[in-house]
Amino acid sequence: MESVLRFTKSIMVVAAAFAALTAQAAGNIEAGAAQAVTCAACHGQDGATGIDPSYPSLAGQGAKYLNRQLQMFQSGERDVPLMTAQLIGKSAQDLEDLAAYYASLPSKVGEAGGSDADIKTARMIYKGGLADRGVAACAACHGPGGLGNDQAGFPRIGGQSVEYTVAQLTAYREGIRDSDEAYAAMMRNVASGLTDGQIKVLADYIHGLSP
Repeated sequence: MESVLRFTKSIMVVAAAFAALTAQAAGNIEAGAAQAVTCAACHGQDGATGIDPSYPSLAGQGAKYLNRQLQMFQSGERDVPLMTAQLIGKSAQDLEDLAAYYASLPSKVGEAGGSDADIKTARMIYKGGLADRGVAACAACHGPGGLGNDQAGFPRIGGQSVEYTVAQLTAYREGIRDSDEAYAAMMRNVASGLTDGQIKVLADYIHGLSP
């Protein structure tokens, strides 16, 4: 329980830091739509139906969160060469416009495909965490419906593809994803207490979350 309390306290610290980092993101949706023409080749025309299930759904994601991720892709701080290459030559305003555009698109909700037992396990982890392993409830940052808190820098995760969520939680657990140091440290703390099986059922549950 003490580890969960420490983690909860760290949430407030990270939230304040992200609010400062992402403040004043103000993009133009129409300009972003023009910028996104090439993005559709991978992420789909609707921003939610990518050509590969391991690609994230962008539709309805928070603009500030998206802008911050685009900045990190562009600089190489978040190491995804394909994305870095796509963002060469784009200005800070271009990134804000892209973020605003994708944030404006309607998000899509999937359907959890796991067994009743798996969904029950995932719901318990998502809403209540695992106190004995120091895993805080996902809902504490991402909300009961997975909407996140863009002002605080916490992304929308509800409806995200199973493959993408599994990949990201695994990357956090293994220390592979370490961009945005404070947030990554918090996510590593959560993921470190999850087994492969728990990550899988949790990702499936998240895929079916709706507001």
